[in-house]
Amino acid sequence: MNKFFLAIIAVAGLAFTSCSSEDDSLELSPCDNCFVDFEVPDSYVFTRNGASTVSFDGQTTRIKMGQELLSNFNIQTKTFDELNGMFAHIEGEVDFEETALNESDKSLRSKVAASADYFSTNATDQAIIRADLEGFISAQVADVYPNWEVAAAAGQAGQLADGESTRYVNANGLEYNQLFAKSLIGSLMTDQILNNYLSTAVLDEADNVANNDADVVEEGKDYTTMEHKWDEAYGYAYGLNADQANPNADLGADSFLNEYIERANADSDFEGIADDIFEAYKLGRAAIVAKDYDVRNAQAEIIKENISKVIAIRAIYYLQNGKTKLEGETPNVGGAFHALSEAYGFIYSLQFTRQPNSSEPYFSKEEVDAFLTQLLADGENGLWNVEAATLDAISEDIAAQFDFTVAEAAE
Repeated sequence: MNKFFLAIIAVAGLAFTSCSSEDDSLELSPCDNCFVDFEVPDSYVFTRNGASTVSFDGQTTRIKMGQELLSNFNIQTKTFDELNGMFAHIEGEVDFEETALNESDKSLRSKVAASADYFSTNATDQAIIRADLEGFISAQVADVYPNWEVAAAAGQAGQLADGESTRYVNANGLEYNQLFAKSLIGSLMTDQILNNYLSTAVLDEADNVANNDADVVEEGKDYTTMEHKWDEAYGYAYGLNADQANPNADLGADSFLNEYIERANADSDFEGIADDIFEAYKLGRAAIVAKDYDVRNAQAEIIKENISKVIAIRAIYYLQNGKTKLEGETPNVGGAFHALSEAYGFIYSLQFTRQPNSSEPYFSKEEVDAFLTQLLADGENGLWNVEAATLDAISEDIAAQFDFTVAEAAE
């Protein structure tokens, strides 16, 4: 067990030499007990009376559902009902290969745009966002599947071969599987972590603080409600890792947030961001056990900042990667459209980010919608006419809200 002192924590690349920062934009939650000393395990392992108190089965289930849906997205014999059944699963329906998933009462759709902070009083945007994801599924079946063997062209859905892979795009050059996958990272995983389970509205709901103070566990369980909520936030990041107590050993375990924490961390400009996120999760959980809610809150803000940063880094990376592939005498159109489809999904996900010590995302839904319109607005045929200046402009606008440059994110 290691001893941690909040006064010297730097798990987010910030120096905690006092309870506040000279830069108000990076100021963490006030901490009246900055020198509280409590034990933090080396791994994400927490027990009570010899039994593990860590549980996030529901998050693992939903990630598995998402994985299977994505693996079926480019099977042109699938029907809308089959694919949408995996998205909006009903308990007992045979939608998946794994029996446990079919028996589950969980679904992806029910947790899309469902956070307490952003959507509990915003049913209008919730409905729009869920319809967007269902629309990606519907359009894949209605527009792309019928043109599976057709050569894609401006205004024509079909296939694009780039020498390494064959991409299947709509008339604007967009791959719906990439739009769906990357938008799900924001609308489900990121929204649930940052705006739901790490929200004080959820962590401190009802009698959660009093019960945690008194070690009152949920009926039939070994954990308090507050411990469980924090673990559920953890599960959306690490639910499929082989060693869930030490997830940085095998990052890239799923096709969602876990993979892109790994991708961001692999960039030398952002090396260490994976440790920053994991250490904040671990310290925050230990703080709950120690009943130190100021430390807990400070770690939640670190996670919010860094997961939001991962989304922004990858949005810019794919915008710039797409631009590079379109340059030169022989553009790699298939590869470029693939990258720009990923960029579309990550831009979509920016509306679910969370500025630390704020109730706001880094970009509003209106700002995100404007970016997406801009991405496709250089001509009548979407990506077929996209200009480098447009990709640069969107990239610069995103980077301006963070502490990194377009060049750093583009590597």
